[in-house]
Amino acid sequence: MELYRIYQENCIETLSNMDEGLLDMTITSPPYDDLREYNGYHFPVEEIASGLFRATKQGGVVIWVVGDRTVNGDETLSSFKHAFAFKEAGFRVHDTMIYAKNNPIPSDCGKRYRQCFEYMFCFSKGQPVTFNPLTLPIKQEKKFKSFRITKIGRNDLAHDHIAPKERKLNNIFFYNVGTSSSKDKIAFDHPAIFPEQLVEDQIRTWTNPGDLVYDCFMGSGTTAKTAHLLGRKWIGSEISAEYVRLALSRIAPYLQEERISGTG
Repeated sequence: MELYRIYQENCIETLSNMDEGLLDMTITSPPYDDLREYNGYHFPVEEIASGLFRATKQGGVVIWVVGDRTVNGDETLSSFKHAFAFKEAGFRVHDTMIYAKNNPIPSDCGKRYRQCFEYMFCFSKGQPVTFNPLTLPIKQEKKFKSFRITKIGRNDLAHDHIAPKERKLNNIFFYNVGTSSSKDKIAFDHPAIFPEQLVEDQIRTWTNPGDLVYDCFMGSGTTAKTAHLLGRKWIGSEISAEYVRLALSRIAPYLQEERISGTG
């Protein structure tokens, strides 16, 4: 496969041309439930999951961001259907994270609370090889004694311990959406862009510099831009010629000497 390229084709075709075990990570969001106008294209999840399993390295991951539509008062549960499709393909459901929106689009949601999140599944091919957890500092360090419980009661051990200075984040991530989610105004010519911080956080967590990141629905090019700025290699697929042109225009200033192509 040619690196730093957006293949203008269905991702199933791109995946079929990849060597087995090529990808360290995929991060994407499919056009689920007609929630997003996506130029009329349809994507069979089962075939995509199978193709991603073959193309992903042992220990690699797929970050799959997906939500559900409500039809006649009934949620479709497409997100869980997707998760089962990935399990059937051979992936583990390593983590079910939540992408929560700080500023969701106002809407009349009837007799239910406002919808403000999407699922962010981490599907892994075996145990993930790379995990660079994002952390938060712990404000106050506390000393505590180690102890064990014996037949005669508590037995304090000799050494004091200091609580860690930081802790891993919880698996609910909060991001701004809309015009505050990217500095590139051109990105908003696409109907549904990733928050750049979301992509950055996930790429940092599951890959190291030099690893290969793939997006099978490249859209406005957020994954390519972010992967490039973080020193990762990348490949993308995008079936819409309009969105390929948009993504290439958006990421060109960041690529400098890297060669990119918008034809499949």
